[in-house]
Amino acid sequence: MDNKVIFHIDINNAFLSWTAVKLLNEGYEIDIRTIPSIIGGDEEKRHGIVLAKSPVAKKYGIKTAETIYNAKKKCPKLEMFPPDMEYYHEMSNKFFKHLEKYTPNIEKLSVDECFMDMSNTSLLYKDLVLLAYQIKEEVYSMYGFTVNIGISSSKICAKMASDMEKPNKVHTLFLNEIERKMWPLPVGELYMVGKHATEKLNQLGIHTIGELANTDESFLIKHFGKHGTTMKNYANGISDDLSTYSEEKNKSISTSETFSTDIGEKNKLLKILYRQVDNLGKDLRKQKLYTNTIAITYKTKDFVAYSKQITLATPTNSTEEISKYIENILDQSWNNEPLRNIGVRLSHLTDTRQKQISIFSNNNQEEKSNAVQETLDKINDKYGTSVIRQANLFTK
Repeated sequence: MDNKVIFHIDINNAFLSWTAVKLLNEGYEIDIRTIPSIIGGDEEKRHGIVLAKSPVAKKYGIKTAETIYNAKKKCPKLEMFPPDMEYYHEMSNKFFKHLEKYTPNIEKLSVDECFMDMSNTSLLYKDLVLLAYQIKEEVYSMYGFTVNIGISSSKICAKMASDMEKPNKVHTLFLNEIERKMWPLPVGELYMVGKHATEKLNQLGIHTIGELANTDESFLIKHFGKHGTTMKNYANGISDDLSTYSEEKNKSISTSETFSTDIGEKNKLLKILYRQVDNLGKDLRKQKLYTNTIAITYKTKDFVAYSKQITLATPTNSTEEISKYIENILDQSWNNEPLRNIGVRLSHLTDTRQKQISIFSNNNQEEKSNAVQETLDKINDKYGTSVIRQANLFTK
C-alpha cells in the first residue's frame, strides 16, 4: 500500500438521509429512504426544485435539480419533505467531529464530504482498509446514515473511488488499480468533466477515461485550454492542484461548501462565510496559530474559479476580526453572479503574533475579547458546536 493514503468520505444522499434520521427520531413510522420521496426546495425562492431524492424515487427517473412539478408527473405518489439546513449543519458538525478522533488532517469539501489524510499512521492503524470499514459502521450505528469511503494515494482517485458502487461501500483506487478500475469508465464520470466537456470529448473520439488519459496533452490544450491538462492529469490519477494537508506546519487551512442550488444573494453567502470563519477560527486557536492572509474562493455555476485575498498588518486568530474582513473581501471581489461553491482560506500561518503597537490600541479590550473567545471554544467543545455561535451567523 502506498505511503501516502487519502480517504474521501461522502455521506450517501445526505439531505434525504438526515431528514429520514430526524423524522425517525421524532417518531415518524416510515423511513423515507424506503419510499418514493424527495427533499423539495422552497417553492418561492428555489422555484420548487428537487434537492435530494430517495433510491426508490430515482427508479422513477426523478433527478436532482428538476422541478417538483415534473417529478410528481413521473411519480404521483411522491412524498415531499422540506429541507432543514440548520439540522443538516448540526449533523454535519457531529460527523466531522467524530472523524477528528482518527486524524486532525481533515479537509472539508462541503457539508457532506471531506478528505482525510491518513498518511504516516501505520503505528496507529495496521490496516487502513479495515479502519475505513470500522468508520463506516461506526457512523451508521451512531448517527443512522451511511457513507461511502474511497481510499487512494491521491485525492482525485480517492474521490473517484468513493463514487463507485453505492451506498455504504468502501473502495480502493491506488495507482496500480487505475487502469483496471477507472480507465474503462465513461469519460463523463471523471471528476470535473461536465456535460459540455463530455459531449466535446465524444465528438473528438474520446469516450472513456482511459482514452482521455492516453490522449496527447497538446491536443487537449488546443480544444480545452488549461482544462485539457487538468482532465488528462485527473484521468491518470494526478491531482497536484488538490493538495492534501501538508506535513509542513503552519501552511494554511481552508474550507468550502458546494451548494445544492446556486446562490446569488449576498446575505446568504455571508452567513455561509461567517459559519466557515467560525470553524476555521476555532481550528486556529486549537493549534495556537494566527493567520496573516485571508482569502475567499469562488466557483461559479459554470465552474469558473477565482479568489481574492488580503494580507493583514497584524496576524489574528479571532473569529470576530476575521469576520470583519470577510464582508469587505466579498464586496471587493464577488462578481454578483450565482455561485455553486464558496470557501475561506487562511494562510501564511504563524505561531507568534508580532503585533504592531499603537498608542490608540486598546490592549485590555483585546485581551478580554480573546479570553471570551477561548471560553466559547471550551463550551462548544464540551456541549457541541451549535450551543453558542458567533452572533453574525444569525443576524445577516
